[in-house]
Amino acid sequence: MEEKRNFKMPHLLWIMVGLILISCFATYIVSAGKFSVNDFGIIMGDKFEFLDHQTPVSPWKAFNLIRSGLIGSATIIFVVMVSGANINVVLETGAIDDFMNWSIYRMRNHKSKNILISLLFILMAYLGGFGGTDALIAVVPIGILFAKKLKLDPIVALGVTTFATLIGFGTGPAQQATTQMLMGIAPYSSFFTRFICMNFFIAVGIIMVLLYVKKIEKNPKSSLMYDEGWRPEKLEDDSNETSILKEVKMSWRTIVVIAVFFCQYLLIVAYPLLGGDPKQLYDFMMAVMFISMIIIGFVGKMTPEELGKSFAKGLSSMAFVGFVIGLARVISLILADGNIIHTIVYVLTRPLLELPKTVSSIGLTIIVALMNPLIPSATSKAAILVPIIKPVAETLGLNLNIAVMAFQLGDGFTNLISPLLGWMIGSCVLANVSFQKWFKWTFPKVIIFLLLSFVWIYVLTIMGWTGRI
Repeated sequence: MEEKRNFKMPHLLWIMVGLILISCFATYIVSAGKFSVNDFGIIMGDKFEFLDHQTPVSPWKAFNLIRSGLIGSATIIFVVMVSGANINVVLETGAIDDFMNWSIYRMRNHKSKNILISLLFILMAYLGGFGGTDALIAVVPIGILFAKKLKLDPIVALGVTTFATLIGFGTGPAQQATTQMLMGIAPYSSFFTRFICMNFFIAVGIIMVLLYVKKIEKNPKSSLMYDEGWRPEKLEDDSNETSILKEVKMSWRTIVVIAVFFCQYLLIVAYPLLGGDPKQLYDFMMAVMFISMIIIGFVGKMTPEELGKSFAKGLSSMAFVGFVIGLARVISLILADGNIIHTIVYVLTRPLLELPKTVSSIGLTIIVALMNPLIPSATSKAAILVPIIKPVAETLGLNLNIAVMAFQLGDGFTNLISPLLGWMIGSCVLANVSFQKWFKWTFPKVIIFLLLSFVWIYVLTIMGWTGRI
């Protein structure tokens, strides 16, 4: 008898090709229509009319738009690629690893587990918030050894590593620059508000982990891993074990690398605030990231050859993401050429227009949260959804930074339960935790995070937040 094969999600390339073909098909069946615009080119949400004819885009014409899509997204693509190269160089210097090892070793003899757990959680969350990539799967062994030392289960190991890094990644003020660029607003704008938001959710995440720790310490049988054989009394502190929890001295090189890495974001954020020319912002960003990458590489004791290879590796790792951004631009061009993008926006906004702005902005968060499991890549998802979200926000009269915040919070938390996210699944494999166990522990927390994000969006909307700070 033939073994039943489990469904496997197609590669993102084929998902994009499928979306292109679906977009073409839509131009044949969705009624073409347009919103009127005022003298300033702003959509007038109350003035929409259907065209008296269809303007379909054939698949052949669509694939002929690939070059236009890539060219139209060139600035964003190259900024994303240089940013990926920058982060890869930082990771390969080993400075981040040294800093984490030093921090854990310094905390090793502290009497309060709560403080130890909280400090590691914050460290990991900040790492995810400012340098998050799927390469952070590599920090899971730190959490495993950390949990073993404290006689806690593998769920806690993931809680202080992947759970923390994904919360930071999902709410970090430096993580939505691409979305902001696609929206047509300054990248890293509203940095300080987002920074406060990130720290709020970090605090909530810490409380969640600490409550679980308290629960399993009081009754080990309440651990989700108890039926998998986890027993705290069997976890002996083997001082002879070769582990990551060993003494590491913080060298001046490590300090400088970390300082330069974080300062580059401060420079980029400060540029428009200090009167820099907004038209030169992307030039400034790429120059700062490129120069800081060189400084970090040489301070981190890389040879010119090693630095070049690390740069090339990081650049190439983002090449496919860049191509996907270009393909997403093709979808936008198809919908625009077929004159159905405004029709889609009109249909989406009709029910929302009858609601207060505060409820409408929350609706955008829900839409993104539902889409996230289908397209795990935040950058790809932004490229696909922004052409729809932006005109929806404009039609509703929402500030575009509100729309970006709605996108970020809708996108960030469902990563924690996405079976399609390699970062998440790889972490579960490393910690020897089944996805079912992880889902059971995490799902209620994701619901809480989403409810809290609705509160954030609601408050920012009624405040009339413009994203200037």
